[in-house]
Amino acid sequence: MTDTLLPATPQPLEKENDGYFRKGCNPLAQTGRSKLQNQRAALNQQILKAVRMRTGAENLLKVATNPKVREQARLELSFVNSDLQILKEELEGLNISLGVYQNTEEAFTIPLIPLGLKETKDVDFSVVLKDFILEHYSEDGYLYEDEIADLMDLRQACRTPSRDEAGVELLMTYFIQLGFVESRFFPPTRQMGLLFTWYDSLTGVPVSQQNLLLEKASVLFNTGALYTQIGTRCNRQTQAGLESAIDAFRRAAGVLNYLKETFTHTPSYDMSPAMLSVLVKMMLAQAQESVFEKISLPGIRNEFFMLVKVAQEAAKVGEVYQQLHAAMSQAPVKENIPYSWASLACVKAHHYAALAHYFTAILLIDHQVKPGTDVDHQEKCLSQLYDRMPEGLTPLATLKNGQQRRQLGKSHLRRALTHHEESVREVSLCKKLRSIEVLQRVLSAAQERSRLTYAQHQEDDDLLNLIKAPDVVAKTEQEVEIILPQFSKLTITDFFQKLGPLSVFSANKRWSPPRSIHFTAEEGDLGFTLRGNAPVQVHFLDPYCSAAVAGAREGDYIVSIQLVDCKWLTVSEVMKLLKSFGEDKIEMKVVSLLDSTSSMHNKCATYSVGMQKTYSMICLAIEDDDKTDKTKKISKKLSFLSWGTNKNRQKSASTLCLPSVGVARPQIKKKLPSPFSLLNSDSSLY
Repeated sequence: MTDTLLPATPQPLEKENDGYFRKGCNPLAQTGRSKLQNQRAALNQQILKAVRMRTGAENLLKVATNPKVREQARLELSFVNSDLQILKEELEGLNISLGVYQNTEEAFTIPLIPLGLKETKDVDFSVVLKDFILEHYSEDGYLYEDEIADLMDLRQACRTPSRDEAGVELLMTYFIQLGFVESRFFPPTRQMGLLFTWYDSLTGVPVSQQNLLLEKASVLFNTGALYTQIGTRCNRQTQAGLESAIDAFRRAAGVLNYLKETFTHTPSYDMSPAMLSVLVKMMLAQAQESVFEKISLPGIRNEFFMLVKVAQEAAKVGEVYQQLHAAMSQAPVKENIPYSWASLACVKAHHYAALAHYFTAILLIDHQVKPGTDVDHQEKCLSQLYDRMPEGLTPLATLKNGQQRRQLGKSHLRRALTHHEESVREVSLCKKLRSIEVLQRVLSAAQERSRLTYAQHQEDDDLLNLIKAPDVVAKTEQEVEIILPQFSKLTITDFFQKLGPLSVFSANKRWSPPRSIHFTAEEGDLGFTLRGNAPVQVHFLDPYCSAAVAGAREGDYIVSIQLVDCKWLTVSEVMKLLKSFGEDKIEMKVVSLLDSTSSMHNKCATYSVGMQKTYSMICLAIEDDDKTDKTKKISKKLSFLSWGTNKNRQKSASTLCLPSVGVARPQIKKKLPSPFSLLNSDSSLY
């Protein structure tokens, strides 16, 4: 009567033999998910076109005074809004395409909800990074073409990660690499001219920013989304598969929670704090559901204490899904979460609440106190099953009185049937859920089991002895918690480590161009001492020594000696190299750290088509400091930067020329306004 519905015998999955361009990436695999992502990308483009048309119609309606023109604009706006609604429903259909992401085994289990990956556009780093290397680090950008190509290849590979740990590692590797790139090439005082575009995974609306933090946040989101796909792909007919699913959903929740706490003002709905909070709840709810399935997998024995445990576990799952559905029903999440997701959360809340009442009914109806039974233990378990017993009943008296137990058990069955009816009704109201055959089979089987059990024990006078069944206390033996991403476990090599130690050679520090110092060691005495540890600095310089006369200064960093790169050498290694030349003439290149005296704000440009001000226009322009101190005249920052026109070629020539020391730098030309509506924002955007 209480045995679990046993699934079909699991069949081994077919292993994919596709080769990898990069470990963790499989762009040529024509899987259902890759086709789904292609459909999502095509829908994103259609949504972008429709949103632009809607914006144009709205602007025309605002400025037009001719009645006929206004009527035509209203008609056009009506058509565009209708098209947008249809496209949104199609995108929702892709988001709820559970069959594509689920395990391929024929299982009698309720599907889980995965997240789709965010789509992006190509970005060419080559020209910008080459120019910055020449301008800021005074090195030839051509020497770093391979490193730039590796970075772009890594980004391209991250667009099609494999659905396994290798794919997760690939995304996390790129995220860590972006941290190096941000420190090397993105100074806090200016924009680099790179426009990153990512599509909202739920609405399809594109968001563009000249800010690397959008790129980092989107990669993190995709990492969490990939974990959800791994979790739904696990074989939930085995203990190992369920353990893997629980772990994957906990890690997905950890990544999404880290994203929420680290990037607090993302201009994309799917990465807004409210939406991320709901997604974290959804991942933890699915992990808790997998815990219940793991307990039920061996079969539920018709034994008192086992039934108490299973009833409370089911109540726990129903409780977390009820909380999830409540969160999904709140604004602004309600407007953007797929309706089918909220419906499925409601269905599961009622389904597992029904199971909790069903198993409670079975333990009350089928079990009675027998000689040798541990009555005290049963009384304690029954008292902990409820917050409070029904009026006039006590745990011990209920256990000993068969009539009371049966009446209370049938009351639980009536509540179970009520929840079953609600779950079935909720499915019937959602078009997407109606198309999921396995969901309807599971719900119908559970409802029929409760109905038959109630029919077996139904009596004519049941309506005269109504007892209101109390709620079952939610309790679990395995409380699921988030697992934060462990970036420290990955050993990542900075692509641009040739530039020198990141603690010194970074974008937020300004340097003088390298100076060549030609000197000799007189009688083995260099005339200065060294300090520091990679890179080494000149210290205690004798003002009359050969090096000082040649232009060396205390505090200079030694970058090369006789064309030997010294940026990563220690004091002892540099000293050994210098002494190896004896009294021969030595050429040493040094750079000096300049004071950073910039008063520029870190503003970022955001373009988000058709998004509400709640998130798309959160990037507001900050007030200039001139309002508080108009008497100060801040000179414009000089730069070597001169943009080239052919940015689409990866190996295009750098447009910079390294000036000699003392030559005035040309001032930056004023950029033409972007074709998009750009909004300035403070550096605290994230």
